Order: sequence, then structure tokens, then C-alpha cells
Amino acid sequence: MKSRTRSTSATTAIVTFVVLLLIHGSHSFYLPGVAPQDFVKGDELYVKVNKLTSTKTQLPYSYYSIPYCRPKKIVDSAENLGEVLRGDRIENSPYVFKMREPQMCNVICRLILDAKTAKAFKEKIDDEYRVNMILDNLPLVFPIRRLDQESPTVYQLGFHVGLKGQYTGTKDEKYFIHNHLAFTVKYHRDIQTDYARIVGFEVKPFSVKHEYEGNWNEKTRLTTCDPHSKHTVVNSNTPQEVAENKEIIFTYDVEFQESDVKWASRWDAYLLMSDDQIHWFSIVNSLMIVLFLSGMVAMIMLRTLYRDISKYNELETQEEAQEETGWKLVHGDVFRPPTNSDLLCVYVGTGVQFFGMMLVTMIFALLGFLSPSNRGGLMTAMLLLWVFMGLFAGYASARLYKLFKGTEWKRIAFRTAITFPGIVSAIFFVLNALIWGQKSSGAVPFGTMFALIVLWFGISVPLVYVGSFVGFKKPAIEDPVKTNKIPRQIPEQAWYMNPIFSILIGGILPFGAVFIELFFILTSIWLNQFYYIFGFLFLVFVILIVTCAEITIVLCYFQLCSEDYQWWWRSYLTSGSSALYLFLYATFYFFTKLEITKLVSGILYFGYMLIASYAFFVLTGTIGFYACFWFTRLIYSSVKID
Repeated sequence: MKSRTRSTSATTAIVTFVVLLLIHGSHSFYLPGVAPQDFVKGDELYVKVNKLTSTKTQLPYSYYSIPYCRPKKIVDSAENLGEVLRGDRIENSPYVFKMREPQMCNVICRLILDAKTAKAFKEKIDDEYRVNMILDNLPLVFPIRRLDQESPTVYQLGFHVGLKGQYTGTKDEKYFIHNHLAFTVKYHRDIQTDYARIVGFEVKPFSVKHEYEGNWNEKTRLTTCDPHSKHTVVNSNTPQEVAENKEIIFTYDVEFQESDVKWASRWDAYLLMSDDQIHWFSIVNSLMIVLFLSGMVAMIMLRTLYRDISKYNELETQEEAQEETGWKLVHGDVFRPPTNSDLLCVYVGTGVQFFGMMLVTMIFALLGFLSPSNRGGLMTAMLLLWVFMGLFAGYASARLYKLFKGTEWKRIAFRTAITFPGIVSAIFFVLNALIWGQKSSGAVPFGTMFALIVLWFGISVPLVYVGSFVGFKKPAIEDPVKTNKIPRQIPEQAWYMNPIFSILIGGILPFGAVFIELFFILTSIWLNQFYYIFGFLFLVFVILIVTCAEITIVLCYFQLCSEDYQWWWRSYLTSGSSALYLFLYATFYFFTKLEITKLVSGILYFGYMLIASYAFFVLTGTIGFYACFWFTRLIYSSVKID
């Protein structure tokens, strides 16, 4: 990636942070990438084109990968890191409007298809690709008005390249291209100054076999669409077929509509695309169930623990103390370092890094900094935050490592900096090679790969080392009870306390807290819809934290009561197992909601969902581990130990 893009990403992060500090305490503001732009009548409006997208293949392509009409010189817009990773390729186009000056039947170009170009169009029509355009940072939408007049208009991003159908009286399936676009630009006008701001950009695509008299030249007037005779395209009754040697003439209309929608609210129509009543009901329902369960769990734990601690402290004065049972019995082994303690330190540190990234990203999103109008902003912010949170990853892993009497802090710092990003990078590299093989714009260029490696080894790794150095220099955390030299034998456990069974049971509740919201997140990612309900997402995140902590504490308590003191790894895996359910749900979603048929697209889906599930495992596992860590230290410091 070009150095300009790297510096832009870093500058964006710094500016965002500074602005956050400056506006502390303010009530409302709008910072989505661009300032409002005022236009007077006759100002030129330049339409930009973005990638072609398909929910069937999930492989984006640049607009000019198929032979659409081109401007004299194609100019790429500067994309940020997030946009490049999303596969965005924003370029100029031959579509140029004049503000508040309607145009009818403007001819863009004429194209004679050969076998290669006809095949390119047919493939994109087959895979249901959509064309995406941008005007004044607003994406082009296709309005779908429902039969029920009271229901709001639904907007779909972009328009289809074309469609398949049959001529009347034939059964042969033909391909037809949308070659006439009827644009509608909505604007909000200031009555005093007469300045106008663009608040909507809509299109109605048509397939029209344009006709004309005589030989074609630049001044030829069409008989199917003529501004002089006020003859405009209103339907696709005589569609333009895609076939070898066929002539296609690309045209467009543009009309301007004054709107009451103000510039600050122009994204509202885009963000309210789906039926939000189901969303609200589902979220509230989920919150109520989880809060009810949390209340029950908390009540049981408080009552049981209070009774246990009181009983154990009374037993100290009686001979019955010799016959003690339950969790107090394993006090001499409960803080014994686990097997593979180094790996546990690495994963706990990585989990802290991920938790910090998620928390700060959600706060930024809640404040409005990661609006969808700031394309790529969310991914850029998450990447930069991940890099800088390496400091906390190193600190957390080193603190735990020192508790386990470790001495080689540099080795643990290196493993913390490399393990998770290394595994994710390996999967990402394989997926990127597959995308590259399909010649998709979603393939990450070499320059961007280099920028990511620089961020990783140039910033993240050194920060992990700094955090580890600081964490290791601090005094070691002291255990509330002493550990015996000889490990105690663990008695035979009941079937329901089997590690695999209890771990799998433990992941159900955290997954139950998020699976409804997960549906909307998957829909926004894989069905090209906007996701902007970060308030709900933050609530669900809080519920997830509480649920992970409580289910781990409960199962840890039952485990200790069964005189099984090997809780370190099990506490991590108990809540972390929710990632398994996430991946299973993603598999269910793939077969029930998506129409992906190509092998490469399927591999991409499961590859990216594997990365997401792995990250979810690290996050939830760390939350469960720290909850159990705090719980065991609390209860063993509350009872008198001889």
C-alpha cells in the first residue's frame, strides 16, 4: 500500500482522538468523514463508481472489470486501510450532473459486444452482481415501495447489472442488461441563501433496446428516448439483450427533487432498511432472559457462599474441622500452576488486547465517529486499536506469568505478540490467495500487506514487549493461601462434572446472550446491509461480559466443591466454548440464509467465520478466566485456613 494511505490512517486516528478530547461534554455532534457541501444551481456533480458486489459469490470486482462506459481518464480515489481491506475501489465515472438542472436521455456511449465482453456481462448477471455508485459521499440506492402504503420505502444498495428472462412465446432464457438509468437526486435547499445540500441519491434501472435512424454518430437522436419530443423511458418492455455482436447504447436521465430531510439526517433512510420492530423485540427479549438468569445465578451464589463461609469458620472451633469437605478441602492445591501455563498466559494477554479493542471501538461508534458514511472507518479503527492495545496484552500476560513463578518474560512477550496474529494471518493469507486467483478487487494488494506487517512488527510487537517489561517489574501477585508441595489426588467425578460436558454446557448461556444480535451482524456483513445500532450492540456486549463471568463462576464453584482444583484452563474454556456455538450458528446461517454456490465463496465464508469464532473464543475465554480468578481469590481469602 502507498505510504500516503498509511500516513492517512495514522493521521485519522490521531485527529479522531484529539477531537474526542475537545468535544468532551458536548451533547450532539456529527463527524462522519466529510463536512457538508453546499451547491448552487448549475454546479457540476461528479458521480463516482465503487465495486460490483454479489451476495451469491461474496467476491467484489472493480466497476471497470466489465466493459462499462469509461471516462477519458480513470482516477482512483484515495482509500483508507479499511476500504482496501473491504475491497472498495472508488473511481470516477462519465456520469456528470448539473445541480438542479434535470437532464433527459443523455447518451454515455455505444458498445458493440464481442464474445469476450458478452461473456463478462452474462457472468455478472448470472451471479446477481449489483453496481454501486456514490454522489457527495452518499451511496446509490434502489427504492422498493411496498404494496402496503403505510410501510416505509425499503432501499437496496446499488442496482443489478441485469436480469434473466424469456421473450414472449419462447422458453429460451436470455440475458438482459440495465443500460438506462433514471437517477433522482434529492436536495435540501436553504431558503435564505438558495444553497442546496444533497440528501438522497436514488435510481430506477431499465433495460431498453435503443433505436435510431440512419448511421450512428455523436449527434444521432434516439427514437426510443428523445429529450426534444419529451419521450422518456418508463418501462423495460423492449429489453436490451446481451449477446455477441449486439449493440448496446448506455443512457441516463436525472431529475432533482426538493426534500424536507436535513443534511444531518440524510443517512436515516439508509440505516432503517430492515424491519426494526423485530430487531427491537428480539433484543429486549434476549436482555430480559439473560438478566433474569443472571439475577437467579447471583442470588444462588451469594446465599450458598455466605452459608459455606459461615459454616467453615464455625467448624474451626470444633473437632468437625478435621472432616471438612467441599471447596475448602482443596485450598492447598487451588493455586497450583496449571499444565501449559505459558500458553494460558499468552491467551489471557491476547484476550485483554481484544477486550480493549472491542470496548474502545464501541465507545467510538456510540459517539458517532464510525458512521457508515465514513467508509472503512470501523475496520481502520479496529486495526489501529488492536495494534496499540498490545501494550495491555504484554502487561496482562507478564503479570500472570510472574504469578506462575516464570522468569523468561521476553519469551512470553514474543509468544503473546506472535501467536494469535500469526494464526489469523496464516488463514487470511490463504483466503487472500483464493480471492487473488478469482481476480477480485477484494484481494489485498502487496502494498497493503506490507503496511499490515509494519503495523504488526513495527508497532504492536514492541508495545507488547514494553507492556511485558512493565508487568514483570511489578511485584508478583500473592496467593491468599499457601500451595502444598505434593499435589492432592482428585476423586472420581460425577458424569455431569466431566470437563468436556461442563465446558460445552458453559458456552450455551453466553452464546444465548448474543445470537439474536449475531443474526443482524451476519446479515450486514454477508448481505451488504448497513449495521449501525451500536447502542444495542454495547448493551449486548455488557450482557455478554456479565453472562460469561457468572456462568464460569458457577461452574468453577461446583468444580471446587467436587474437590477438583484444576480450574485454570477450565475457566477459560467454559465461557470460550461459546465460540463453538457461534461457528455452528454461522454454519446454520450459511445453509438457510445465503445463496452461495461457488466453492471459493464457501471457503471464504467459513474461513472468515473461523477467524471471527477464534477471536470470540479468546475474548469470552479471558472474561471467564478473570471472573474465576477473582472469585477463587475472594472465597479463599474469606475463610480461616490453619
